[in-house]
Amino acid sequence: MLLGVGSEDRHLTEPEIRALLEAGVAQIEAAGKRVLVIIPDGTRSGPLPLCFRLLVELLGRVAARLDFLVALGTHPPMSEAQLYRHLGITPEQRASTYRHVGIFQHDWRRDLTTLGTIPAAELAALTGGRLSRDVPVQINARLLEYDRLLLCGPVFPHEAMGFSGGNKYLFPGVSGPAVIHCFHWLSALITNRALIGRQPNPVRAVVDRAAQALRVPRWCLSLVTADPQHLHGLYFGTPEESQAAAAALSARVHVTRVARPFHTVVSVMPAMYEDLWTAGKGMYKVEPVVADGGTVIIYAPRVRCFSYTHGALLERSGYHVRDYFLARWEEYQSVPGCILAHSTLVKGDGTYLNGVERPRVNVVLATGIPREVCARATLGYRDPATFRPEEWTGREAEGILLVPQAGERLYRLQ
Repeated sequence: MLLGVGSEDRHLTEPEIRALLEAGVAQIEAAGKRVLVIIPDGTRSGPLPLCFRLLVELLGRVAARLDFLVALGTHPPMSEAQLYRHLGITPEQRASTYRHVGIFQHDWRRDLTTLGTIPAAELAALTGGRLSRDVPVQINARLLEYDRLLLCGPVFPHEAMGFSGGNKYLFPGVSGPAVIHCFHWLSALITNRALIGRQPNPVRAVVDRAAQALRVPRWCLSLVTADPQHLHGLYFGTPEESQAAAAALSARVHVTRVARPFHTVVSVMPAMYEDLWTAGKGMYKVEPVVADGGTVIIYAPRVRCFSYTHGALLERSGYHVRDYFLARWEEYQSVPGCILAHSTLVKGDGTYLNGVERPRVNVVLATGIPREVCARATLGYRDPATFRPEEWTGREAEGILLVPQAGERLYRLQ
C-alpha cells in the first residue's frame, strides 16, 4: 500500500517523517529478516542523516541483520570521512552506536551476478525501436544475501530518466555495466530536452523491466527535498508507485518556469559535484531555456577533470552532438554507451551535416580543466580565476540568467 505525505508549501516535520517510516517499516515485516537499505552517494542532496538515524532506530530493533549499500553507479567511492559526513555520524558513533550496522559501497566492475537477460525483441518494444539487442541484467551480488531490500533516496528531474529515484537506485545504482550503457545511450538518442522532467518514458520502462529480474522483495522511500535538511514530501511503497508519486510532486517543487529563453545562462555548481561527469547537470537542467545560439557557462573551479572514472575515454571521444556520433557510428560504436551519452547530453542538441557539427548551445567551462583540454574536447573555456558570477546577478532583462546552486532544479519555458 502506498503511503505518503507531501506539500509544495511547507516542510515535513520530524514527527511526520517518523510516523511514515514507522508505518512503512511495519509493511516490510522485517522481524528476524536480513534487510539491506540502498542509499545514494554524496552527489544527491537531502536529509539522509535523518533517514539513516531513524531507519537504524526502527529497523535495528527487529531485523536480524541491517546493512546499508551506497549506490555509486560508476561514480568513484567515497572516502571514510566523506561517508561519515554523508550519513551524519562521527567515527566514534560508527564504532559505538552504529557498530552493528554494515556500511558498504558498490563497485560496478566487481562482485556482480547475472539475473537474466532482456531479449532484443523486448528491448525494441520498450524503446520504440531505438535499440534492439540482448542486454544481460547484472547487479551487485550482495543483494541476494538479504530477505528485504529498501531503496531510499531523493527524486529530482533527471536528464537520463525523466525523474530520478525508484529502481534507478538499482540500475545504475548497484548494477553492472550492460544496463548502465544501454539506458544511458537510449537517453542520448531521445535527447535531454525531450526527456528531462517527463514521465513515463522509454528509459524508465527499461530500468523498471530490469528490476523485475530481481526476486528479493523491494520497497522504496522516495524523498522530495526542499534543501539538504528538509523534505517537501516522503512516499513509501513499491519502487514504481513510490517514485511515481514523488515525481508528481517534484514536477511542482523542482521546476522553475520562465517566460522566454535566455541567450546566456551561468550555472554555479555546488561543491558536491567534483568532476564534469556530475557537474554536467549545470547544462542539463537549463538547456530547455537557452535560446538557439546561446551560451551556458558552467562555473565550478574545483572541477579538474571530465570524470574521475571515465576521463581518459572522454578525452579521446570529446564532446559532440548526438548526430555526430550516429553519422560516424563505425568509429564510435565500440565506445561504452554511458560515455557517448554523457558527451552528447553535455553538448546538447545540434546537427551534423556534410561534415560540419553545429551545436545549438555553446557550452563553456569555467573550471579547473585547462583551456587546451577543453579545446580538444570541443568545449569552450573561461578562466575561473577571473570569472565573477556575482557580476551576472539580476540581469534577466538583458537575457542573462544566473543559477546559484545549480544542478537539481530544472528550468523550463512556460
